Amino acid sequence: MINRLLVANRGEIARRILATCRALGVETVAVHSDADAGAPFVAEADRAVRLPGNAPAETYLRIEAILDAARRSGADAVHPGYGFLAENADFAAAVTDAGLTWVGPPAKAIAAMGDKMAAKALLADAGVPMLPTWTEADQVTDFPVLVKAAAGGGGRGMRVVRDAAGLAEAVASASREAAAAFGDGRVFVERYVERGRHVEVQIFGDTHGAVTALGVRDCSIQRRHQKIVEEAPGVLPIEVRERLHEAAVAAGRAVEYVGAGTVEFLLAPDGAIYFLEMNTRLQVEHPVTELCTGLDLVRLQLLVAEGEPLPAEAVTPRTRGHAIEVRLCAEDPAEGFRPATGTLHRFAVPGVDREFGTLARAGLRLDSGVVDGSVVGVHYDSMLAKLVAWAPTRAEAARTLAGALARAELHGVATNRDLLVRVLRSPAFAAAEVDTGFLDRHPEVFAPLVPAGRVPLFALAAALAGAAARRVSAPVLAGLPSGWRNVPAFPQVTRFSGPAGEVEVRYRLDRAGGLAECATDPVGVADVSLVETAPAHVVLDVDGVRESFRVHRVGAAVFVDGPDGSVTLAELPRFPDPTAELAAGSLVAPLPGTVTRLHVEPGQRVAAGELLLTLEAMKLEHPVLAPIDGVVAELPVPAGAQVETNAVLAVVNPLEDAR
Repeated sequence: MINRLLVANRGEIARRILATCRALGVETVAVHSDADAGAPFVAEADRAVRLPGNAPAETYLRIEAILDAARRSGADAVHPGYGFLAENADFAAAVTDAGLTWVGPPAKAIAAMGDKMAAKALLADAGVPMLPTWTEADQVTDFPVLVKAAAGGGGRGMRVVRDAAGLAEAVASASREAAAAFGDGRVFVERYVERGRHVEVQIFGDTHGAVTALGVRDCSIQRRHQKIVEEAPGVLPIEVRERLHEAAVAAGRAVEYVGAGTVEFLLAPDGAIYFLEMNTRLQVEHPVTELCTGLDLVRLQLLVAEGEPLPAEAVTPRTRGHAIEVRLCAEDPAEGFRPATGTLHRFAVPGVDREFGTLARAGLRLDSGVVDGSVVGVHYDSMLAKLVAWAPTRAEAARTLAGALARAELHGVATNRDLLVRVLRSPAFAAAEVDTGFLDRHPEVFAPLVPAGRVPLFALAAALAGAAARRVSAPVLAGLPSGWRNVPAFPQVTRFSGPAGEVEVRYRLDRAGGLAECATDPVGVADVSLVETAPAHVVLDVDGVRESFRVHRVGAAVFVDGPDGSVTLAELPRFPDPTAELAAGSLVAPLPGTVTRLHVEPGQRVAAGELLLTLEAMKLEHPVLAPIDGVVAELPVPAGAQVETNAVLAVVNPLEDAR
């Protein structure tokens, strides 16, 4: 029996494992970096052990440090979660060698599947269909191809290459990213299937020889080869589903699999299936399988680790309804999915029925690694939470999920929320016309939920809420309307920095507090009147239709949630202080990170779009490109240096200025 479990992970998955342990009466131990000392998962564990440092290499990837934490805390078992050391065979072996229970497959199975090339050879012999694959770049003759990391997963170390000219740099870049993420820079190349669907089968094995399939998930909608929308059971013909189950179980039996695992496949437009990889761990998207089967997969992991056989409901699972999950990430899709950092001032999703568990009826589940006040840093993955809807039909699940996302209050950090809502509401998604190139073919889903023409209404709500807040806190005559004069004079003016530039609001209130005059110039709006105002809530009548706005102010930042989405504004000072101007041609860091490589030298002539340097943040590489044809005037930051947001990385002068 497992009595005290150490969770060798962080964030959302750590909280997920802790939730099941609480339900089963298992004591828990968290390990945490310095950056995570105040994180929710640390507070929720029964015990916590500090791993000094911040970077994964000095904290969550240090095997000896985690084993030492287990010894010091009296843990008798270790659960690796996903990512970090979850698919590290040496870690699994070290845990068992230390006399602890390893909640995962045997080290030999992890090793067999951890090397993607060896796994392909092994499973091909077991009859699992494979894509053409090359281990050397000069062997490749058939394009397009996909460069992939030989170890690890999660979309890191992957590059699509469409011609021979780009192969060498793609291999080098993928190798660097894989080495940084997994400590192994080996890559290989396989044929890339256009308009393929990414489908996968959840398998489970026990120590008594049983290997079963718990259903199919469709994870085709991806960015940077990382999944952002996942669903079960997926829209697939029955015969395709059966072939996927058979191939996945064959893969599991070939390595005598024990515990939770996922066998991933590429489904070609002609119906052919090809093995991609096998993940020897719990997947990020496991909640959709849990909701459709009613099974707690973490509970099953613990039972199997204790030597128990799989229960009957897992051997012959029953699928019910449809579940869709989205990954809510701190990133800006409009800027190439650039990761975002900062303080999450508010994180509230309406209508959530349960966190980290199965549902008895249709509804919403939230698996979150953050709460109000959480700090999103640069050291770890950008995923904040997963929101999952389960309903009798796919259409109902999509509608419920999109509605909850659109109404969520996500303040302080840029997220991919608007993109997710647009995807869920798109006609193509409704028709199940999905594949791994979905986002490339549907640029319309990148549009913000709030059109530019309606931003002035949100700014008006922010200005009126601000005025109400000032009246509430006024030391004298607090009952008078803001800015009211016995004889009408100039309107009040509030200026904001908005999503597309500056927004100026001009308004005047009458003696009853109503809107006597307003000049916000929203597109297509003829008449706006004030119905109700409070520091955190404003109701406007817009051409005869009442619209409610929720307003949350943090310093100069104002977060306004309205009927069609959310807008983040920053109130501008009436008399701004002078600021230092950047030199013309300066390129600044979009977020904190490390300059990993310099690709050019001062004085070098470059073309627009040419790679100048590479910035690494949130476990991903971010290229910094020349904005114009010109000459590199300065490279003030050396390779290996840490930089903060807005630090000058390079200065490129136009060619005419360089003569």
